[in-house]
Amino acid sequence: MILQFMRIARRTRRPIIHLLIGWAICVVALSISPAALAQENTPVALDYNAAELKFLERSDAIAAASDKVNAMQAQERSTRHLHRPDIDFEFQLLEYQKTLYLPLGSLSPLIKDYGIPDPLVFRQEMSSTRPIFSATLPIYTGGEIAAAKDGARAQVDGARAEQNLTVEDGLHQLVSAYFGQQLAERVLGVRRDVLSGLEQHLKDVTRMEDAGLASRAQRLQAEVARDEAKREYENAIASLATANVALAGLLRSPSGVRPLSPLSVISEPLRPVEDFKASALATHPELMRLQAITDQADAGVRQEISKQRPQVYGFAQYNLDREDALLTDPDWMVGVGFRYKFLSGVDRKEGVASARAVADQARAGRREARIQIEIGVTRSWFEVEAARKNFLLLDSAIASAKENLRLQRLAYSEQQATSLDVIDAQLGLGRARIQQTQAAYDYIVALADLLSISGKMLEMPHFLNRADRVVP
Repeated sequence: MILQFMRIARRTRRPIIHLLIGWAICVVALSISPAALAQENTPVALDYNAAELKFLERSDAIAAASDKVNAMQAQERSTRHLHRPDIDFEFQLLEYQKTLYLPLGSLSPLIKDYGIPDPLVFRQEMSSTRPIFSATLPIYTGGEIAAAKDGARAQVDGARAEQNLTVEDGLHQLVSAYFGQQLAERVLGVRRDVLSGLEQHLKDVTRMEDAGLASRAQRLQAEVARDEAKREYENAIASLATANVALAGLLRSPSGVRPLSPLSVISEPLRPVEDFKASALATHPELMRLQAITDQADAGVRQEISKQRPQVYGFAQYNLDREDALLTDPDWMVGVGFRYKFLSGVDRKEGVASARAVADQARAGRREARIQIEIGVTRSWFEVEAARKNFLLLDSAIASAKENLRLQRLAYSEQQATSLDVIDAQLGLGRARIQQTQAAYDYIVALADLLSISGKMLEMPHFLNRADRVVP
């Protein structure tokens, strides 16, 4: 091979190194087998449990919510030591002038003859440094520190509640996308079967027309039905492609996802709706978020009230350079201070009123949320039950449609039924199968709605494992 490349190099007058590089690229390209390339584009097969874990790991929205929790926790930790003293070090470099006046008093007449002025004036210009340690200790703040700590803790609780809401909403989207792809695949299969059946029927009608046993109108009816089925089949392909993109994007899987968990239904009724209501009122993240807002608003009220109260603090100061100190600078000092603001540009009473209005608003929002959650739980529970019953009742419709199609085909072959009868029977079976598939999807989505509004979205795999009726 190398000798061949050298001969080519001599003929083409190209540097041998260029050809060797090209030869190496060819070897590398050939070493990548088609199977390896196909494997990179193969959809990842995931059951729902694995898809849920992958979503929780890769969701940027959940990661952002976790970052917010971390930020609020750090902020809460920063308020834990507000009762400790503030210790500062201050260093100043001074260039100053000091003037002293000394009145002579009764000595003034005696020293006038000597030309000494009264009073005596001493003026000094110097450079000096002031290295000073200062400490301030809050003793009484009117409740401001406690309110600040409670407010920070409420912000952490609110961030956690928002994180749980993000997880619940994200998992709800995952259920819709995951089983939406399953729905699209099942519908595509039904459309394919309908198209295949109508194409076979068209062949039968064409053969019978050639034999003089069917009219041209019957063949045209079969062609129209076949073309309509083909359009529905093409639409089903597009719907599946859209569902594939949605699920792949949600799970950050460029090669696509192949769902393994089928559309399924629990044939037994759910627990009573009161159980789900109790769970929702106890654990729903939205109620937890509103409670955190209420707690934060109450802390805000206490902070505004603290502005109307006096503050007591202790303080201390130590001068590290006593020799170069000013006359008015002490070597050290300790003391207790009292501060009370009599007049402020901000109306403190209105500030308290505003904070209380915010707290009342948060409480009213939480009461409204409780009512809406109870309504949502009831609605979702009945939607689950309706979808379950609808799915089970369609068993008889599918069985009847299959038998009707069999009989119509047999009757048509014996000239006892028309082509249109066969077409209607074929379409009726496809319609019944799609309705049952849709009912299974509606059941799962309604169940996800119920679990989400009950604050139990993480229990979705448990309910899926309990399903005893699977869509084929």
